[in-house]
Amino acid sequence: MSSLPTPENPLRLGTRASPLAMAQAHMAAAALIASHGFDLSAIEIVPMTATGDRIQDRALAELGGKALWTRELDAALDAGIIDIAVHSLKDVETIRDPRFALGAMLERADPRDRLVVRDGIEAATIADLPNGARLGTSSPRRAAQVKRIRPDLETVLLRGNVATRLAKLAAGEADATLLAAAGLDRLGMHDVGTVQEATLLLPAASQGAIGIECRADDAAVLALLAAIDHAPTHRAVAAERAFLAALGGDCRSPVAAYAHWRSDGMLRLDAEIFSEDGADHAAGHTLVVDVDAPETLARRMLGEAPDTVRRLFAA
Repeated sequence: MSSLPTPENPLRLGTRASPLAMAQAHMAAAALIASHGFDLSAIEIVPMTATGDRIQDRALAELGGKALWTRELDAALDAGIIDIAVHSLKDVETIRDPRFALGAMLERADPRDRLVVRDGIEAATIADLPNGARLGTSSPRRAAQVKRIRPDLETVLLRGNVATRLAKLAAGEADATLLAAAGLDRLGMHDVGTVQEATLLLPAASQGAIGIECRADDAAVLALLAAIDHAPTHRAVAAERAFLAALGGDCRSPVAAYAHWRSDGMLRLDAEIFSEDGADHAAGHTLVVDVDAPETLARRMLGEAPDTVRRLFAA
C-alpha cells in the first residue's frame, strides 16, 4: 500500500474465518482506527478458511504443523490480495518466511489456560478431576503437563474451534478440556472454565498474543502497524519465540515458555520441556538481559534434560 487507506482504497486485513479469529481481526481494526483516525470503511476484513480449520479429525502434527493455520493467509499476503494478516501468534511458526514482517503485537491478554469440565463433574484444577478421567486436547504441551500432574488421566484428541470443542465436551467425548483464557475472554465467555495458574500449567509460547504481519517490503504498512505495537508484549513474546527457535522443536514437541515483566522492570522467562508422556522434564528460567538469553536458556535446559526429552528437539 503506497498511501493511507481510504474507503476507495481500503487496508485489506486477512484473517481466519473462525469466530475467535474474526474477533481478533476486529480488535486489530479497532486499534488501527483509534491510532490513525481512519474511517471504519477504510479497513476491509477478508476472512479465509485455513486448512487447519477444515481438517479436525487428526492431530496437527500429522497434517503439516502450524503452517496449516498460516498457509492461506501467507499466499494471499504474498500475492497482494491482502495488506496485513492477523494471527493468534501461538499458531504461527517460529521461523517465518523473510518475505513477511511481524509489524505489531497487540497488548497481550491472559496467557493462562482454563479447565472446562462437562456436566456432572466438579473440578477447579487438574488435581480435582476424578480418577481415570478423559481430558481432551490436541496440544502435546497440555497433554504432557496433565500426565505429569496426573498420570492416571487419559488424554484424548479434541480439535476444533472453541464452540466445536465445547460441543464435543457436552456430548461426552471427553470429561474435561483445557482452553486458552484469552480466547474465551475474546469470545465473551468470561465465566467458562476455571483459570489454571501458571505455576501449575506454564503457558505455551505466545499464548494470548495477537500478531499482525505485512509484506516486509511494504514500508507504508509497516509504519501504520508500528503505531499500534505494544512494545512490552512484543519484547516478552519475542523472547519466548527465540527460546522455541533455539530448541529446534516442532508442533510435536511438548514445550512451555512464558516471559513476564517483574515489578522491578526486569523480563523473566520461565520454560519447561517434557517427554511425550510427561514423566520426564527439564525446567529453567532466566532474566532476559540481552538477545542471547533465551538461546542460552534453551541450550542449558537441553543439556540438563533426559534423553527422552532431548530427542524431541532438533537443536
